Amino acid sequence: MSVDEYEDHAESSGAVARGLRALSGAVAAGVVVLAVVVLGTSYLGGQRGFPGPGKVSVGAHIVAVVLVLLAQRVADHRRGVAGIFGSVGVFLVTGLLLWTQWWR
Repeated sequence: MSVDEYEDHAESSGAVARGLRALSGAVAAGVVVLAVVVLGTSYLGGQRGFPGPGKVSVGAHIVAVVLVLLAQRVADHRRGVAGIFGSVGVFLVTGLLLWTQWWR
């Protein structure tokens, strides 16, 4: 591999990692917004006497927010495989949250 080919490969893999990190950041922000909506719905349901999300759902969203933010921090502050694993962690936690609390 020539120097030019190596630099092109490094630039393209860096661009992929940045894109993955940006996408996982947007997903993490979405999980935070979703948790705020669930918390607000739970609060309003209690105040107005209609059923809202239960304690398990609220707790799951809070735990998911903490895990997603920690994983995104790893993705943002580490390079290489550790950063990619941080982004993948965001996707996995989000998928698990959506599967258990919204789609089942």
